Amino acid sequence: MRLEGKIAIVTGGARGIGLAIMRALVREGAAVVIADVNRDGAQTAAAGIQEQGGRAVSIVVDVADPTSVADMVSAAKDAFGRIDILVNNAGIGGNTPFLETSLDEWNRIISINLTGAFLVAQAVAREMVGNGGGKIINIASLSGQRGGNGRAAYGSAKAGLELLTKVMAVELAQHGINVNNIAPGAIDTEMAKFAHDEATRAAYNYLIPMGRYGTPDEIADAAVFLCSDESRYVHGHTLNVDGGFRAAGLMFGSNKAVPRR
Repeated sequence: MRLEGKIAIVTGGARGIGLAIMRALVREGAAVVIADVNRDGAQTAAAGIQEQGGRAVSIVVDVADPTSVADMVSAAKDAFGRIDILVNNAGIGGNTPFLETSLDEWNRIISINLTGAFLVAQAVAREMVGNGGGKIINIASLSGQRGGNGRAAYGSAKAGLELLTKVMAVELAQHGINVNNIAPGAIDTEMAKFAHDEATRAAYNYLIPMGRYGTPDEIADAAVFLCSDESRYVHGHTLNVDGGFRAAGLMFGSNKAVPRR
C-alpha cells in the first residue's frame, strides 16, 4: 500500500497501458480519476474498480482542449479534494512515412501527444504547487529517442515530451513536485496486437535483448515506483522499460535471451 491516501489522475486510463497503470495505483491504495476521451471505456473501468471496493471516478477529457482540461481538474478536485499524482498517458499513435505525412496528421499527433501533455501537466502542477507538491509521470516512448520508420510526427512529439519533462523537473523541484518520464519500448497492448504484423513483431523481437514484447503491467510497475516515496530523489529522469532495446548494440547467437516472463 505504497500510495495509500493518494489521489491520482491517469489520462488515457480507459485501456492499454493507462488502464494497467490505473489498476496498479489502486492496488497500492490510491484513489484514481480515470480521464479519457472514451466515455464508455472510462466509466466501465471506474465501475470495475468500485465493484472491488476501490475508489475511482471517470471523467471525459480532450487533452488538446484547454477548457476540457480545466474541467477535468475541477472535477477531480470536486471528487477527491486534491491531486497528488498525475500520469500523463493520453496519446495517439502514428506510423506514416515522412514524405507522406500530411500537415493535418502532424498537427493532430503533436496537439494530443505533446501539447495535450503540456496542458494537462501545467493545469495539474498549478494545483500541486498550492498543495505542497506531488508526482508527475509523463509516458514518453522509445520512438522519441531513436529514428524509426513512420515516426516523424509521433517520434517528434515524444522527443519533445522528454525534453519538456526535464524543463518541468528543473522548474517544479522548488515546489516539491517530482517529474519523470517512462519510455516504453514494444508493449503488447491491444493496439499493438492489431497494428503489428508478423514482420513488425519479428523485427522488434530481433532488436530486443530479452527477446519479447513487454506487458502493460511491466510499465505499470515502473509507474508505481515513480509515484511512490521510494523515488523521492529520482527527478528529471527517463526510465526506459524496453527489455534492453535502447542499450543494445550488435547481438547474435548466444547473446540473445530466451523469451520469458
